[in-house]
Parts: sequence; C-alpha cells; structure tokens
Amino acid sequence: MALELSERLETPRDIVRSKFRATARWGRRLLAAVDYRLEKRRSRRILCDLTDDELRDVGLTRAQARAETAKSWFWS
Repeated sequence: MALELSERLETPRDIVRSKFRATARWGRRLLAAVDYRLEKRRSRRILCDLTDDELRDVGLTRAQARAETAKSWFWS
C-alpha cells in the first residue's frame, strides 16, 4: 500500500499553479484596495462640486466639505 513517488510529491506544475494562485489573490487584493481609494477620491471630488443647498440636504457645511476634500486620496 505504499504510495507511488509521484503521488507523495507535488509536481513542478502543481507548485507553479499554487504560486500563480497566490500571486493572483495578492493582485486582486491590491487592485481592490486601489479601487476603494480611487472611489473615495471620486466621492470627495463630487462633494466639492455640490451646491450649498445640496450640502445642507446631506447635512454638511461648506467648511466640512472643504475639509473632507482636502484629505489625501490615498491615506485617509
């Protein structure tokens, strides 16, 4: 009932697939993080363009909107 050598060891193809999947997962997480931050940037730019009446509807003042749009698009 001994296993064949090929059944006990991963083949080079299996190793490459495993590394490729890990790299693909890492890449998807990176793209998702960048996409999230770019969406925040877009939202802040739209906030900057709102009129005073629209800001009042949202519950913000012009100063609060300016403070939000002044934040870094990436870090905050």
